[in-house]
Amino acid sequence: MSYIALYRKYRPKNFSDVIGQDHIVRTLGNQIKSSRISHAYLFCGTRGTGKTSVAKIFAQVVNCENTSDEGEACGSCEACLEIEADRSMNIIEIDAASNNGVDNIREIREEVRYAPTQGKYKVYIIDEVHMLSTGAFNALLKTLEEPPSHVIFILATTDPQKIPVTILSRCQRFDFRRITTSDIAGRLKYLMELEDVEVDDQAIEYIAYIADGGMRDALSILDQCISFYFGENITLDKVHQLLGAVDKSVFFELTDAIVNLDNQKAMDICEDINIQGRDIHQFVLDAIMHFRNLLVAKNTTNPESILDYSEDYIEDLCGQAKNIDANSLMRYIRIFSDLEVSMKGASNPRILLEVSLLKLCQPSMETSSDAVLDRIINLEKKVKEAPKQVMYVKDEKPEVKEELKLPKAKPKAVPDDIKKIVKSWSAIKSRFNPMHKSFLVDVKAGYLEDDILYLIFPSPGLLNVSKSNHDDLIRDTVEKIADKTVKIEYVTLDEYESKYKQIYGPDPESTEETADIDKTIEMVRKTIQFPIEVE
Repeated sequence: MSYIALYRKYRPKNFSDVIGQDHIVRTLGNQIKSSRISHAYLFCGTRGTGKTSVAKIFAQVVNCENTSDEGEACGSCEACLEIEADRSMNIIEIDAASNNGVDNIREIREEVRYAPTQGKYKVYIIDEVHMLSTGAFNALLKTLEEPPSHVIFILATTDPQKIPVTILSRCQRFDFRRITTSDIAGRLKYLMELEDVEVDDQAIEYIAYIADGGMRDALSILDQCISFYFGENITLDKVHQLLGAVDKSVFFELTDAIVNLDNQKAMDICEDINIQGRDIHQFVLDAIMHFRNLLVAKNTTNPESILDYSEDYIEDLCGQAKNIDANSLMRYIRIFSDLEVSMKGASNPRILLEVSLLKLCQPSMETSSDAVLDRIINLEKKVKEAPKQVMYVKDEKPEVKEELKLPKAKPKAVPDDIKKIVKSWSAIKSRFNPMHKSFLVDVKAGYLEDDILYLIFPSPGLLNVSKSNHDDLIRDTVEKIADKTVKIEYVTLDEYESKYKQIYGPDPESTEETADIDKTIEMVRKTIQFPIEVE
């Protein structure tokens, strides 16, 4: 006898063998026991979740001569034996992908008139029913609504959105769920014991994971591994090698390299993947899933209820997610998702991967809003270190304070227009859009003398970014509100304090203007010591 693939050999024979679809099995079993069998069913779900298998089991049970109290077929009566041997004339399977014309449906309409040769029902299983043409659906409508009492229609599809509403309303709809990784892994372990094949638990769990909820996919991958490593113990590394996949630890290393802006480490990982002959497209898909898992671990209080992984792996995810901003993770997912799309027609996907990794490691290469946020986060890290550097300089050179001399000339008076702008600076910042506002959230406005408006930045990095990228927008907004031309000068806190002492002296006499300046300096100093997070 020729070899039978695992997914065919171990296709469920009764309802109790069906994995992960308890809500459907229980409903169909109760309908059979209570004789409330419908004339038309619609089975929806992704590939490999058991739609056709459940349809065949249901067809066998409704024709069984000795159904058990639990709603299972006996498997020994003549009808059951005919069905199990695929000789029954009462179960008609139709592939709508290749039989999708009006003439095919007309043949069904003619056939349903005749009673079954054996058993109670003729069951029509129409697979991939969404592939029927519009004319074929119209031809099926009346028969599907009022078929003879001895006919049952079971329509199976992976894309219910393409089925007309008139068809949907005539069927009882059952949605097949993706089978959980743990359920698939448990089934695979049981089958490997029957096959007497040695497979490590980690290898089985990985196969169950990449099957993406489909039992048939999992059995096909496992069948391929058994054939390639015939007579050997199948390990996780062997599965990775056969499928061109990468160990999960690599994605933790890659993420750390991206967070630390380590170009060299990211490029080394890419080189290792290429040398080992791994599938780059699969690597990108797995990286997207890793970033998604990190996002879930960071933003949920109980990630175990969402992430279908081992406790140790979820713990590692939570540990790494603590050090990454959620906006950064969404940027990683966006860039790699765009990469996955562009790789489908690329002749050299490695180059695209390297470019994407450089984008992630160097936010300055992008101008998108999430890349700008990454740059702000990096600036905030530098700002947190700023107080130590400032204190160190002052302690190292205390003589600077003694060298400052009183000014010979009196300060020039500050116009009222500049003072009004300074007092209403918070309201002016609210006029900017959210992205530009994020650059100015810690920036204060001040004056010293004459008609100059000083914008005081807590760090040189933030000053340079704002001045080079947003100078025109800041000037236009301020002048539009003031309805006058305004001189604007960008300064850091150190520069502002230095100018202040040069103009008013090291120990200025207390006036209304010096009090306002001292208040502004204190506000900026608090910003440096306690940075405000950018929303």
